[in-house]
Formats: sequence, structure tokens, C-alpha cells
Amino acid sequence: MERREFIASLVGGGCAGMCVDLTLFPLDTIKTRLQSQQGFYKAGGFRGIYAGVPSAAIGSFPNAAAFFVTYDCTKSLLGAGGALAAPHMAPVTHMLGASLGEIVACLIRVPTEVVKQRTQASPSSTTYQILLATLREEGFRGLYRGYSSTVLREIPFSLVQFPLWEYLKTLWSCRQGHTLYSWQAAVCGAFAGAVAAFVTTPLDVAKTRIMLAKKAEWTPSLNKPQHRQHAGESKPSLFAGSIPRMTFISLGGFIFLGAYEKVRRTLL
Repeated sequence: MERREFIASLVGGGCAGMCVDLTLFPLDTIKTRLQSQQGFYKAGGFRGIYAGVPSAAIGSFPNAAAFFVTYDCTKSLLGAGGALAAPHMAPVTHMLGASLGEIVACLIRVPTEVVKQRTQASPSSTTYQILLATLREEGFRGLYRGYSSTVLREIPFSLVQFPLWEYLKTLWSCRQGHTLYSWQAAVCGAFAGAVAAFVTTPLDVAKTRIMLAKKAEWTPSLNKPQHRQHAGESKPSLFAGSIPRMTFISLGGFIFLGAYEKVRRTLL
């Protein structure tokens, strides 16, 4: 990958990440509260739907930039020669690139997600207070609670979204006879995101419950939170929050991938 392409992927990814995270933050808050074990209204309901936004703002640029740099570098390296350079192997290249991209991006994403989601589920506390409480009670490792479950959620998601996105772009481009405009790439991203979001909702629910669990509620031997059902407490299903999640990611896919294509092409 040339230096110009590297910078285009870095800046394009970072700008796209900030655009989508800040624009759709309220929907993400609603989804998190729907998945919370304490229930939607006890977690804050519709109050303070921008709780945790500082954490998202700080982490969105480097997180998305790290993903797209890794994704594009992997595509460039694998497509340069060898068995994976063949056109029919393109989906495999996209899957590998997206998987590696998620593993790298989650090193940045998970700490910001932990702080963000705990703030969303406790709107009376500030982002800074939640950060200090997490470090005090659980140490630095507490910021990476749910790293494995996040990676296990994001990789299947990307294995569906990115090959589907690339395929839809190629199909549409072939039919109209020229490269897609940014808004057309965004439409492909919205559809691919909605499909991937629904399929991976159970993994997202598991990730959210792990991140919201406190140290005292954790069972190390089982590596999962203890489920104590209290009177009047609802028990969220594996597809809790699936509609807000699909809406969020479909709109997010439109903004995220559309903005990425636009910024990257402008820089190139």
C-alpha cells in the first residue's frame, strides 16, 4: 500500500467513525438500555440519551482509522499475488481483512465501549466518574472486560457485512457500467449492515451484559456474569434490542461506509 493510500484510509476511516458514532449515539444508548439486565427504564429510559458521548467521541476516530488501515492493507497485500489474488477469491480476502481489522480496532474500541455503556446504563454518573470507578474497582483490566466477546461479535458481523458490501458494490457497478458514487456505496453499506446486525444480535446482547456486569457479579470460573433474577426484573431475550440495533447499524452503514468512500476518494 502506498503512503497516499495509507493516509486516505486512515483519515477516511477516522472521519467516518466520528460521523456515525456522534450522529447515531441516541439510538445506541436506547439499544444498550434495552439489553441491560436491570431493564430499560431502570437503566435510564429516555433520560440522558447522550450519557457517555465523550467516551465515544474520543475513541471513534482512532478505532475506525485502525480498522480501515488494517482492512485496506490486508486487501492490498493479499491481492498483490498468490492464490487469493484471483477474482473468485475476493470474498475470502475481504473476510480476512475485516477480521484482522476488527481484532486491531477492538484494542481501542473496547475500553471506550466499557466506559460508554456503563455511563449509558447509569445516566446520573459522568463519563469521568465511571472511568475512575472502573479503574478503582477493577483496575486496568476492567477496561477490557468483554474484549473476547466483542471480538467474537465483531468478526462474524464483519464476515457478513464487508463481503456483502463489496459484492453489492461490484454488482451495481457492473450493471451501470462505471464506478459507484459515494451515495450508492452508502446504500450498499446500509443493506449489508442491516443483514449483519440481525444475524449477530445475540452476540451483541451477550457482549453488553458482560460489559455492564460489575466485578462482584462476575463468575471467573465460568467467564460469564451471574444471572440473579430479582422480583419485577425483566429477563431480556437473545434478540433484545434487535430493531434499534438493525436501525442503528443500517443508518450507520449508510453514513459510515458512504463517508469513508467520499473522504477516501477525495484524498486520492
